[in-house]
Amino acid sequence: MFLLTTWSGCKVNYTDPSPDDINIFDIATALSRECRYAGHASHFYSVAQHSVLCSRIVSPELAVEALLHDAAEAYIKDIPTPLKRLLPDYKVIEARFDWAIRVHFGLPEEPSRAVKDADNILLVTEVRDLFPSGRVLHKVPVAAEPMNGRIWPLAPETAKDQFLDRFNYLHR
Repeated sequence: MFLLTTWSGCKVNYTDPSPDDINIFDIATALSRECRYAGHASHFYSVAQHSVLCSRIVSPELAVEALLHDAAEAYIKDIPTPLKRLLPDYKVIEARFDWAIRVHFGLPEEPSRAVKDADNILLVTEVRDLFPSGRVLHKVPVAAEPMNGRIWPLAPETAKDQFLDRFNYLHR
C-alpha cells in the first residue's frame, strides 16, 4: 500500500484516497508550506496564500470551492504544469484526491469556470508581482487582467492562519 502520513497523523492511501481521510488542518498546514512555481518566484509564496486570494476573487457561493481548488496539492505537492503534462499517472492521482476533497466538503463534481477564471487572474497578478519585469511564464498570456493591489508574500504560519480563518469564516 502507498500511504502518506499527514501532519495530523492520518494515513492517506495514494491509490485510493478516502473522503474520510481529508482534514482541513492537514490541507492548511501542507499548503502553507508548499511554494508555488517550484520555488522560482522572487519570494516564498505559498499555495495557501494563493488559495485565500482566489477565494476572495469569486462570488461568495464559490468561495469555499476557490479556497480548496488546489487542496489536492496538500497531499501530492504542487507540480509545475509543464512537468505535470509529462506525468499522466500524476494527473490520475490528482483527480482521485480532487474527488475525495470535493466529496468531503460537498463541492460540485466539476470545477466551476469562475474559479478557473479567478486562478488565471491570480496567475497574471503573480507574474506581475513575484517575477522580474518582463518575465513570461509557460501559461502567459492568459485572457485575464491582474488584480488591483499588489501581492505581498506571507510567511508560512501566517498563510496557514489566514487559510484556516477564511475556511472558518466561510463555514460559519
